[in-house]
This record gives sequence, C-alpha cells and structure tokens, in this order.
Amino acid sequence: MSATTREWHLAAQPHGEPTPADFRLVEVPVPEPAEGQVVVRNVVMSVDPYMRGRMRSGPSYAPPWKVGEVMRGGAVGRVVASRAPGLPEGSLVLTDAAWRETAVLDAAQATRLPAATDVPPSWFLGVLGMPGLTAYAGLFRVGAFREGDDVFVSGAAGAVGSLVGQFARLRGAGSVVGSAGSPEKVAWLRELGSTAAFSYRDGITRGLAEAAPDGIDLFFDNVGGEHLEAAIGALRVHGRAALCGSISGYNAVEPPPGPRNMSLMVGKRLTLRGFLVSDHADLRPEFTGTVTGWLRSGDLVVRETVREGIEQAVPAFLDLLRGGNVGKMVVRLAPDPD
Repeated sequence: MSATTREWHLAAQPHGEPTPADFRLVEVPVPEPAEGQVVVRNVVMSVDPYMRGRMRSGPSYAPPWKVGEVMRGGAVGRVVASRAPGLPEGSLVLTDAAWRETAVLDAAQATRLPAATDVPPSWFLGVLGMPGLTAYAGLFRVGAFREGDDVFVSGAAGAVGSLVGQFARLRGAGSVVGSAGSPEKVAWLRELGSTAAFSYRDGITRGLAEAAPDGIDLFFDNVGGEHLEAAIGALRVHGRAALCGSISGYNAVEPPPGPRNMSLMVGKRLTLRGFLVSDHADLRPEFTGTVTGWLRSGDLVVRETVREGIEQAVPAFLDLLRGGNVGKMVVRLAPDPD
C-alpha cells in the first residue's frame, strides 16, 4: 500500500465559470485503517454537473465543499487493506470518495458491488448508478410517463438524458425528441432511436417546434433556461415536466431570468415538478432489475467519455460543464479489475 496518495482540493470558490486555478492537486499521507475501516484504491471516478453547486456557498440541498478540503463524488474502487469483516481485501466497492487515488473509509461508507465480469466498474457510476436511477425515477415516477407519450428531453446526449430517451422508447413512447449541443451528439441521438433531434445552438423554440409540431406530453429537463420556456410553450393540456437540473445557469453570477410564459401553466393545467434522486432510493431494486435486463438483451446502449489519470479529473469536470462529453463522463484512475 502506498504511504501517500494524490487528491484534488477546492482551492477557491469559483466566480462564474470555474477555472483550473480554483483547484489544487496535493499529495497527502494515507493513514493506517482503524478497526472497522478499509483502504480503497479507486479504479474510476465520476464527474457530474451537480458538483458545481457544491462549490458555492449559500442555501442548497447539500452542504458546500470547504475551501482547502478534498472534494467528494461517486467512485468505484478495490479494497486493498481491510479491518472490516464484511469487506475483505479484493472487494469491489462503491463510495463517495472520488477526487483521490486512495481513501481510508469506515465500512459503512463503502457499498460492496457484485463481482460481475460482464459489467464494467464505471457502469455503477452511470447506467447502473446515480444517473441511471435519476433517469428512471424522473421519467417513470416524477414525470408519470404513460405509453404513447410524446417526450422531449433536454441535454439528451448526457449521462442522464441519453438514458431517459432510451427508457421512454423502450416503454412505448409515441415519440422521443432530444436536444444537444453539437452535430455529433444530434447524430448519435438519432442512432439511439430518437424520433427527432436538434442542436439547441440553432434555436431551441424553433428546433422543438419543427421536431414536435403537434406538441409534447412530457418534458424531462436537465438544462433549464430557454429549454424550459420552449417546453412550456410546447406542452399540451395536462402536460408534465420532471425538472432534474438547470446546467445552463450553473455558472451564472446573477440569477438567470425565469421562463417568460409561466402564465401558460394555468390554462394548460401543467405540472412541473423538481426532484432529487435521493428521494427515490426505494426504486433501486426495480430499476436495477429492469435496466440490467435491457443491458443484457442489448436493447440499451451505453456510451462513456473516459479520461485517464487523476491529473485529468479537473479538466474532465470543466469540459463536462462546457458540454464536452457524450454519455457519461468518467475518469479512470487505475486499470479495471479482473
């Protein structure tokens, strides 16, 4: 076991768009594990849009990260030393100890994963992890998806959005429309089976009107801003929206303006509902069973954008905020375990 490890600390709270100067890669000692603890060497870590919110002070659903301390996030690693009977050496575990190569954790902070040879470790951070459950809960429970619904997904080529569109198609959506930020992403959405896809850079309201001229029943929003305004205009009477994120405003210095057409919600009797995936943990067994079946049958496509090495964690995160990923963005810290 290495006596030291490298980890990323928050060096300053970003003002507007984060820069490399807001982060610092440091080398720190690895303490000996106490009774009931394990030493985990991370194999792969996740970078996610929600992490931007943890870098600012002020009220939020989760406490902010402190300047000068290691950041956190989803990671999959291998137990390399153990003083916890339930987690022997060699166990593959899911933790909240990203942004570092090695972590010493209480056993309760590590969830043992199945040793499935057909499931890459990174999938537990994506399709079988938090993004997958977010897509599943948001579409089926929060959005109350019904067979035949015409569905619009913003940020449709990202970790969550790319799964929402496929889940809707597999459950019998009437149509699936996705927005994305590049021709490559738009083309990929069509390969996934989207009925229509458009680049938001060419105009959101126009793009949605051309893709869904008769309107939509359900909107799954990862972006907010102009996408939400366009969707309110396109939703039919009794339409629903599951509000997952608003990445378009995450770097805003001043609060961005809200949709200008909120009055349509009254006449259309719309339901717009925000949600956090943590409120829907009870769906995990159903979600895991359903999605595993789709993966094994080949009905569900998984795509990842992979960066190599702890040095690439911050560049990967910054690129993520600029839309530099297709599917789930992950950072590989060590070779996948056998």
